[in-house]
Amino acid sequence: MGNPGTGKTTIARMLGDIFYAMGILPSGHVVEVDRAALVGEYVGQTAQKTEKKINEAIGGVLFIDEAYTLVKQGASNDFGQEAIDILLKRMEDRKGEFVVIVAGYPDEMNLFLNSNPGLKSRFTHTFVFEDYSPDELIEIFEKMIIKEDYVITENAKEILKKELINIYRKRDKSFGNARLIKRLYENCKINLSKICLQLKEEE
Repeated sequence: MGNPGTGKTTIARMLGDIFYAMGILPSGHVVEVDRAALVGEYVGQTAQKTEKKINEAIGGVLFIDEAYTLVKQGASNDFGQEAIDILLKRMEDRKGEFVVIVAGYPDEMNLFLNSNPGLKSRFTHTFVFEDYSPDELIEIFEKMIIKEDYVITENAKEILKKELINIYRKRDKSFGNARLIKRLYENCKINLSKICLQLKEEE
């Protein structure tokens, strides 16, 4: 559980390799799915789609991103519940053959886990991904620029830190964390190229 850009997907992908290295799984592959990959529009379609993805994940990890979207509050004709029921049955029938990881925002994931007694009993390990602090966000920014051979001056770093502290203090649950930094970095590169275009040839 965690807000956007806290590294949930990155860690889920790494866990496939970790479980394989530990001998827990025969393969380290990760099958990433969302609601659209599991839930059909017509009767009978959901069962086929969900079974297909589970079979693909056997021996590895089935990673359901934004899993809470499978539960539609107050919708009686929604097939998301069917996908959950099939998933829970296969987790029991094929226990030990694959790992299921679900991810999403904290409040929504708590609603998801509480929507079905079987969900809470099968998802026994919960990891909360906290928002990054301004210092950690600066560190992420510096790693991004080093990777592409850019440098940041100390003066610019101070301006960036003040801006990030300001954003961090006003943050809500849509706070982008590393995604915010990535967007900021892309904007910096665009601005830098605009400056370069205005320079004289010898500069």
